[in-house]
Amino acid sequence: MDYTKLLSSKACGIQPSGIRKFFDLLDGRKDVVALTVGQPDFKTPWHIREAGIDSLTKGKTYYTANSGMMSLRNEISEYLNRRFSLSYNAEKEIIVTVGGSEAIDIAVRAMVDVGDEVIIPTPSFVCYEPIVSLAGGVPVIMETKREDDFKINAETLKSLITNKTKLLILPFPNNPTGAVLDRENLEEIASVLRDTNIAVLSDEIYAELTYDHVHESIASIEGMRERTVIASGFSKAYAMTGWRMGYCVAPAPITEQMYKIHQYAIMCAPTVSQYASVEALKNGDADIEMMKREYNRRRKYIISGLRNIGIDCFEAKGAFYVFPKIGDFGMSSDEFCERLLNENGVAIVPGTAFGKGGEGFARISYAYSVNHIAEALERIEEFIKDKR
Repeated sequence: MDYTKLLSSKACGIQPSGIRKFFDLLDGRKDVVALTVGQPDFKTPWHIREAGIDSLTKGKTYYTANSGMMSLRNEISEYLNRRFSLSYNAEKEIIVTVGGSEAIDIAVRAMVDVGDEVIIPTPSFVCYEPIVSLAGGVPVIMETKREDDFKINAETLKSLITNKTKLLILPFPNNPTGAVLDRENLEEIASVLRDTNIAVLSDEIYAELTYDHVHESIASIEGMRERTVIASGFSKAYAMTGWRMGYCVAPAPITEQMYKIHQYAIMCAPTVSQYASVEALKNGDADIEMMKREYNRRRKYIISGLRNIGIDCFEAKGAFYVFPKIGDFGMSSDEFCERLLNENGVAIVPGTAFGKGGEGFARISYAYSVNHIAEALERIEEFIKDKR
């Protein structure tokens, strides 16, 4: 069998996840303090788990509507209005997906044709560029910079737009940098896009985890709702990563096309997870606030700790990551992280896992206890001695 002729050139052209590649180095290690995983260390709140269990005991194990249970879509609509003042029709503008990742995938496939250009800020999460490439699109990388607080520069954005530009991806609050966009930033982006036919895919999975102001979506800006797809989910806000629950919202002409892709590829999201998610949206606001307070405590602790040991650290405003500058130690990001792991037993993720713009930085997750973070900081301090 000649697999070079059998396999898709698009699939073969995609590089494995830089995050997963680094995680492989941890295999079999017992002495490691890991600050790598973008996953809440909280258990899913009991009342949410109980709703899922109840659905199983009552035999509610059948397919739901392809777009998700109507009761869940109604709750998503109510939640978006209550928390972010966004209005979406539950019947025609909301699709329940298998995690936020599926929402991103079907949005890209519904809008991007072969040769269409998609502007992707970097550093950013690892999935956007491969998904665009698989759809036949052309990723156009827009580097965000530390001196701009890793925000999108409107003039840079404007300079990258061509007659082939179809889509802008907005991954904010940002993984890995922790950067957020305030209303002024969103207005500047909107002013660039407003007279174009360019759509926006706004990944808002960390919307509930902003610490200095309430999250605002670009869909709330005048003239932006009609061109915006919001991808989000339950993993981060409700500590529900393993339930694999997400959703996308968009104007009906876009959701109509996303729905067809979802219908053929997925059928529907897991029924038990849908019932649990209804409970999360109805009665989970207090859970969000409790976890957010604890993340904020950890955020302040780790930023202060890194600065105290002499590492420049951008003040993350959202998500649960910090993105310290490690380029002052005479090593590439990959070398720094590999040596830190091998010599002092601390695992963090090289910034290059999130694009070329991440060189000189590393991602550290603070979805861990303060004691865990404290141990890591002690080991990092020991590692960087005499390495400048």
